[in-house]
Amino acid sequence: MSEHRIFTTSFASVYPHYVAKAERKGRTRAEVDEIILWLTGFSPEAFAAQLAGQSDFRTFFAQAPAMNPARAQIKGVICGVRVEEIADPLMREIRYLDKLIDELARGKAMAKILRG
Repeated sequence: MSEHRIFTTSFASVYPHYVAKAERKGRTRAEVDEIILWLTGFSPEAFAAQLAGQSDFRTFFAQAPAMNPARAQIKGVICGVRVEEIADPLMREIRYLDKLIDELARGKAMAKILRG
């Protein structure tokens, strides 16, 4: 999928895939939501509004109230690319989220996922 297509894909259409990936590994929707809220600073209500509004990834991250500064600690490979080396800021944010969901699905403790 091209970067442009990812940016214009609705976050709400991808969110069920994040949840399904976590649930297949015995994790929960609540944990997925906790990760997303930690990363973006959305309140649960504002996050629900983003999902209902079918915001695309560009809008979703642009409207995030407070991207967590600890996200810079997210390191490693996702989709064959080191997240810390991704030049495009929006793609880096998307891959940060992908990496966090991947860590959840692999059974990592929430405190470590949230860089606590």
